[in-house]
Amino acid sequence: MKKITPDPPESSTDSDLHVPLSDITEPAVSARLRNPKHADPVSHIFTILPNVDTPTLLCHACETLASLNVLVTDLACNLESSNRNVALSIQQLAVVGELLVNRALDNIDPPEGAPTK
Repeated sequence: MKKITPDPPESSTDSDLHVPLSDITEPAVSARLRNPKHADPVSHIFTILPNVDTPTLLCHACETLASLNVLVTDLACNLESSNRNVALSIQQLAVVGELLVNRALDNIDPPEGAPTK
């Protein structure tokens, strides 16, 4: 008798999923896990100039959060079930962050015609 269905693929174990870190990355990651106050080895790659004013920082943070909102909303449209719920939760956190940054900007430089406290 001929077999119609192929054999199922071999199941992978957790040890198969472990990807070893490089000789350079492993010590840095281990140091970070042992001591959370240890400087992040990657953080110096992307730096923000120390003389950038607070309103400019907040404007860029707001734009970044707005972009995150759009990206996650688009992603959520392609997901189903609990994965969609997780993506929408992330999207809501981005919106809350954006609202907080906008309020901070309004506190620093109130819009014209806004009531004073």
